[in-house]
Amino acid sequence: MSNYLITVNEEELQVTSSDVDALDSINVDAKNLHVLDNNSAFQVEIVHSDFLNKTILLSINGNMYDIKLEDEYDQQVKKMGLLAFTTQKLNEVKAPMPGLIVDVMVEVGQVIVAGTPLLVLSAMKMENIILAQGEGVIKSIEIKKDDAVEKGQLIIEME
Repeated sequence: MSNYLITVNEEELQVTSSDVDALDSINVDAKNLHVLDNNSAFQVEIVHSDFLNKTILLSINGNMYDIKLEDEYDQQVKKMGLLAFTTQKLNEVKAPMPGLIVDVMVEVGQVIVAGTPLLVLSAMKMENIILAQGEGVIKSIEIKKDDAVEKGQLIIEME
């Protein structure tokens, strides 16, 4: 028997597969259902569905409900914290390839976040903008414009 966590307008409900099987529903057409529950009739319209994100917007007897579905796998992933976003603290930036420093776009003491352009490295007749992979504060810049660097050479130190 499968367990589902259904969030309806931010209120969570636990539902089993037998609960779903016990629903008395008839498909009227592709977007409309007629549901009977405890001797009450409900007209259900699927207003919008996003199966990739497991969300549905339903109109039930004219009332709108945002619904998010989570199966056992989704619940386990959430419980393990695998969907938590973290920021990476960056300590060193090293040259990804040998080349020539064309421009340094940061200064000592500057606070950076992931995606901040750090420098331009010319390698194999191409200019590559090196971006920060995490967040931090520039502690030292070990290179200057027109310096040649080797792959793996320390370019910028962070704190």
